[in-house]
Amino acid sequence: MRPMETKTIVGQGAYTYEVDKSWGRRAGGVAALGVAQGVTGDSRDRIYVFQRAPTAEVLVFDREGKLLERWGEGQFASPHGIWCSPKDELFITDTLSHTVTQWTLGGEKLREWGTPGKPGEWGKPFNRPTKAVVTPDGEMYVTDGYGNKHVHRFDRAGDLVQTWGEQGTGPGQFALPHDVWIDPDPQAGTPARNGGDRVLVCDRENRRVQLFDRGGQYQGEWADVQNPMQIFVRDGVLYMSHAFARVSVRTPEGKLITEWPYESVLTHEREKSPHSLWVDSRGDIYVGEVVGENGFQKFVKR
Repeated sequence: MRPMETKTIVGQGAYTYEVDKSWGRRAGGVAALGVAQGVTGDSRDRIYVFQRAPTAEVLVFDREGKLLERWGEGQFASPHGIWCSPKDELFITDTLSHTVTQWTLGGEKLREWGTPGKPGEWGKPFNRPTKAVVTPDGEMYVTDGYGNKHVHRFDRAGDLVQTWGEQGTGPGQFALPHDVWIDPDPQAGTPARNGGDRVLVCDRENRRVQLFDRGGQYQGEWADVQNPMQIFVRDGVLYMSHAFARVSVRTPEGKLITEWPYESVLTHEREKSPHSLWVDSRGDIYVGEVVGENGFQKFVKR
């Protein structure tokens, strides 16, 4: 008789999850995932896993982990960030090609920013960009994090209108701006399209999240976060992945609700690195790892 599998439970209270370490790799999925460091989802809860190696491509699954399609082979140099807009368009950053690209859900490229293979000068797009997101009124914000230490703002036509940031540890300075999220100000209660939003930037190596207004004015920071990798907000709840290695659930003001150590399928301690996360309409969390292969996991809300 086979031994009964022990379920791993994390979190607490209303935010309790059962860990699924083999999501996407059972019948109907794939045999194994590579370095699947990026993840996002569309309005129908289809999950887009952005895989860096051994083949750089996008794999599309349903929420149960059945593979629906795959595309992009030969289109990417070093995948990093992937984000799906409310209009169901994908925005992708590539750190080796120094580009931001916009795609349909089926893999048709719509637009490209940056010069492929040519890093931008200091403070100019792009030198190894990390993440791109778009506001409901059409502006795009990009964290340019590994080569540059800046945030770039583009208008609704896709033209650069503003850049802020520099290297350092002070307000508005960055060590590694790794992710950006646009969120309505929870105190003002203003809707996203009227310009009252906050720009949240994961300043990873400074171990903080910095808050700005849409014009790049510093509004404060959360300094009690361990190496923040990525933020996702749904239904007034903020989810965050942390390097070395943790997942947390917070209020929009950054107050901790619950958190847990991220137990990777990998063995080396420093390889426990949850890189990206996305939350579906039922509250399940999907997390991609950046170091080592086959480390993708799903946390099923109980």
